[in-house]
Amino acid sequence: MYYYYPEILYEDNHILIVNKKPGDIVQGDKTGDTPLSDIIKQYIKDKYNKPGDVFLGVIHRIDRPVSGAVIFARTSKALARLNAMLKNREIHKTYLAVVKNKPPEDKGHLINYLYHNEKNNKTYVSGTEKNKYLRSELTYELLQKSNNYFLLKINLITGRHHQIRAQLAAAGCPIKGDLKYGYPRPNADGSICLHSLQTEFLHPVQQKSLQVIAPPPANGCWKMFTLQAIPSLSVF
Repeated sequence: MYYYYPEILYEDNHILIVNKKPGDIVQGDKTGDTPLSDIIKQYIKDKYNKPGDVFLGVIHRIDRPVSGAVIFARTSKALARLNAMLKNREIHKTYLAVVKNKPPEDKGHLINYLYHNEKNNKTYVSGTEKNKYLRSELTYELLQKSNNYFLLKINLITGRHHQIRAQLAAAGCPIKGDLKYGYPRPNADGSICLHSLQTEFLHPVQQKSLQVIAPPPANGCWKMFTLQAIPSLSVF
């Protein structure tokens, strides 16, 4: 079987971070499509001439139509420690989103309560506490605007199912291409304009600070913005 190898953002003996393309799945699902985890295992097997099975732990997932940084563990020690760090909110993630409407303020802090309905794989939003709804927080900043769209930088404080998609939609700012949360038209490639830009955490074994940036796709909605002109994104 032929595998394409994704863009590797960071790699050492314990962890590996890749820039996921929209449309890739992180783990196997009912579609039967080859997941990114299998592709990375094959990459490691080929690069290091490893016989037998390759160990790879999935730390977190991002939705199939979303692009950006995804962390994998190459050792059981790293897997256990990264899972604990994720639970304790010690892995900090920053996203970019292209939305339809201008948010009410250029900078904001959204606090909602979210409920994930597994039957239709959709997250519902409440402004007040409810049974089974989980408190969810993010902050956003308006970076740029085009004729019809707005580019937001989002710092995720909690990590709920479809959190950014659901909270932005509830704030009147559905993400471009996201039919599930109220955007009227799909993107041509089936993606949504949400990108996991930056991942920052303390290395689980080496105890050094890691800050990894995943450049957004060079096509589609991202071409509407001059990302290189944004100081915090100047690494592009």
